[in-house]
Amino acid sequence: MTAGAGDAVRAAVITASDRAASGERPDATGPELIARLAAAGYACDAAIVIPDGEESVADALRAALDSGARLVVTTGGTGVGPRDRTPEGTRPVLERELPGIPELLRREGAESTPFAVLTRGIAGVTGEALIVNLPGSTRGAIEGLGALLPLVPHVLDQLRGGDHR
Repeated sequence: MTAGAGDAVRAAVITASDRAASGERPDATGPELIARLAAAGYACDAAIVIPDGEESVADALRAALDSGARLVVTTGGTGVGPRDRTPEGTRPVLERELPGIPELLRREGAESTPFAVLTRGIAGVTGEALIVNLPGSTRGAIEGLGALLPLVPHVLDQLRGGDHR
């Protein structure tokens, strides 16, 4: 995936997890997503690990956008637990939501597990960037990224004024 002129599109991965942020357990999902994004041609740094919560998510998203990321995926914090607040931290950063993307992710995920329908993840755009909340489970996040990646070039092209396909 290139942005033209030989520059790879910057992507960022944010892992929202109290346990990973505290060092209680390693972040298994973020590095898997980074590896898959890099294999798809995106320029990525290591995953950013933050504690769960609305403010930490919003701050991390804004920092990723400020660093030039045009694709930002989060993993974790989309369930119904008391600290699962990733969608609430994402929504104020978005200019426009894209409800079809989370619908696709839930539909595709439900083929693997009925629990996929419980994710509250959202997706949308701001400026020239796409932001998508993926589930926290490694398998769910990887499957979600697989469903998302074919859409990304078109969305990013549209954000820069490209023609509809």
